[in-house]
Amino acid sequence: MRAHSQASASEDPIELIISPLLTASAGVDHWRYRLELGTSVKRRTFLTIVSSAAVAWPLGVRAQQPERVRRVGVLSGAADTPDSRRRFAVFQQRLQQLGWTDGRNVRIDIRWAAANAENYRKYAAELVALAPDVILAPGASLPAILQATRTVPIVFAIVSDPVGSGFVESLSRPGGNATGFMMFEYSLNAKWLELLKEIAPGVTRAAVLRDPTNPTGIGQFAVIQSVAPSVGVEVSPVSLRDAGEIERAVTAFTRFGNGGLIVAASALANLHRDLIIALAARHKLPAVYFERTYVASGGLISYGANVDDQYQRAAGYVDRILKGEKPADLPVQAPTKYELVINLKTAKALGLTVPPSLLARADEVLE
Repeated sequence: MRAHSQASASEDPIELIISPLLTASAGVDHWRYRLELGTSVKRRTFLTIVSSAAVAWPLGVRAQQPERVRRVGVLSGAADTPDSRRRFAVFQQRLQQLGWTDGRNVRIDIRWAAANAENYRKYAAELVALAPDVILAPGASLPAILQATRTVPIVFAIVSDPVGSGFVESLSRPGGNATGFMMFEYSLNAKWLELLKEIAPGVTRAAVLRDPTNPTGIGQFAVIQSVAPSVGVEVSPVSLRDAGEIERAVTAFTRFGNGGLIVAASALANLHRDLIIALAARHKLPAVYFERTYVASGGLISYGANVDDQYQRAAGYVDRILKGEKPADLPVQAPTKYELVINLKTAKALGLTVPPSLLARADEVLE
């Protein structure tokens, strides 16, 4: 009988109701007590305990610390255009897939430098002053961000030669506060001249449109110039500083025949993309570009990394840094694939017949 009495007391319905409330209510630990087995509880005492627990329950919930909102800065070298917004959306969407939603557990602050040197400096300082957890620095914005901070973690994308430019110590061990994704190695630039000669065999002169103020612009031209004799093409540089200078230089270049264009990678090239494509069409110049968007907008041919992929992969590194990893421990990565894109409509307008061997190698053909 005694054993039966103890078993029944352990299943007392009042204890079953009160115990979870007392356990869950962190704010009432100081008055929690354990109901003694076999002891009857007066109704008034029971109601007092239940009422106190009900009051303390929301206090306990409120006492829990909410998730800290993290901060991500973005300094884009582009202007605020639909195309650049789309790329930012790719980055943002990937972050959301990884659990970071803007306005909920992360705040994203973006600035558009529009390839302007003063904007780079100004907006880099603004973003660093916001004390972000990490900054995304695509392309030409990276030097300004590094100049503004050597402590805030930085993830870069579409950057050329980060080691030679002094942005990181090595690809496998970046050191410092920056890591990210390369757009290409300089050896790729030679491929642009080879493609120009392949799609337009009559070309003997090529104007290379590049940013002379950017070390990567200088490096790209140097590689193209080094292989020019082997393909029988004379190359000359054209500055991308402003629209007027581009138009005058390209117009002057066309006074002599057998010409073509190579558009090297830069934020300035993106800023003047529509003008460059229009000049190539007006003067019937075959042109090779560094990314697909030029071909989709009417350019002839492009060869380069998938830029959307760069933004997606950068979001992955931002996620890892927000979760505690350090840029110095994350290796710089090269593109996993380069894409060859050809616009057949533009080729036809230029009177060019694309070789079947080139078409067979193309990743995408626009008609």
